[in-house]
This record gives sequence, structure tokens and C-alpha cells, in this order.
Amino acid sequence: MKFKRRPLEVTAPYVSMADIAFNLVLFFLIMAKTQDDSNRIEWDPARSTGAQPVKNAKVTVTVDKGQVILDQNGKPTMKDGKPERGEPRLYFNGQQVGMRDLTEKVAAALGDKPPTERIVVLKIHNETLASTFEPIMEAVSQAGGEVVHVIEEERPN
Repeated sequence: MKFKRRPLEVTAPYVSMADIAFNLVLFFLIMAKTQDDSNRIEWDPARSTGAQPVKNAKVTVTVDKGQVILDQNGKPTMKDGKPERGEPRLYFNGQQVGMRDLTEKVAAALGDKPPTERIVVLKIHNETLASTFEPIMEAVSQAGGEVVHVIEEERPN
């Protein structure tokens, strides 16, 4: 015996589809990265006594520790019990730059400012070698900037 099948009239529930779409949009907005951590600057200031605050500094040059070198498995390579790091990275006002561009960028940022306002704050990681930061100081001086180092006041424990 054959039965006649009735065609089913199925309509998509548009209201629930809109709810799902709204929830997906909210999910991706919440989970989205708001800041790129790949260029996070890592530096520890040198320590000294007699530190004084800097005034009128509009330009900063930062040298960080360099990125941790990873092996094939994604784990840090170790050297002397510490993670091995690559070359220190150079930043001008928070933007990563090359050594070749530094003099030009500092000169452009300082412009025609009077000598009292030509201060360039130099933030150098405390483990950075002199061979790395001396050319940076020279580039800032060639651009007409007055180099001021950021140090941390030594405090007794």
C-alpha cells in the first residue's frame, strides 16, 4: 500500500538566525586582539644614584632585550640558564625602526625646536652592549638632539 506524502512546508527560523549572527559578532569582538604583542618592548633600565626627572622630552629612542630565539619545537633555546635572545630591537617613539633611519627620524621630530626642547630620551636595556648603543647616541647627536638616559634610582633593600 502506497501512502501519499504531503510536502512539508518548512521555513527557516529567521529570528534565531539573527540571534546566532549577533552572538557570533559579539564573540569575535570580545576575542579579537586589541593590541599586537609581537612588538612589545622589553627593557629594564640601568640603575644609578642621583637620578633626576626629565622635562620637555618629546622624542624617545628605546633599545630592548631582543626577541627570545625559539628552537624547531617552539621552545626557547637556553644559554647559561637563560633564554637566548636575538639582536636588540630599536624603537623610535614606540615604532620599530632601523639604525639607518634613526638620524633622519630624530631630525624630523626635533625640527626647529630651541636647544632647551631638543631632548631625546634614550631607554636602553641594562644588558645592552656599548657596541649597540654608541652608534645610536652618535645618530641622535648628529640629528641635533641632546641625549638623556633613563635610569632607575637605586634603592636600598
